[in-house]
Amino acid sequence: MGRKDASTTKLPVDQYRKQIGKQDYKKTKPILRATKLKAEAKKTALGIKEVGLVLAAILALLLAFYAFFYLRLSSDAEPDLDPNED
Repeated sequence: MGRKDASTTKLPVDQYRKQIGKQDYKKTKPILRATKLKAEAKKTALGIKEVGLVLAAILALLLAFYAFFYLRLSSDAEPDLDPNED
């Protein structure tokens, strides 16, 4: 019987550790929340790589249109440049 009662009582060191843990948790809770919000924002935000890829795709599309119209107009205009060749 004596041993059963002795095991239920907590040592002062364990109680002290528990109190420190509670205080530490209270201190770090806002910090943890801020860290989670920062990580979520980082996941949802567009990165430099994605923005660069989108800009490169738009530039390639514009260059393709420019080249297409340049070749179309330049091939039509060539016969008109030298009408006195005959």
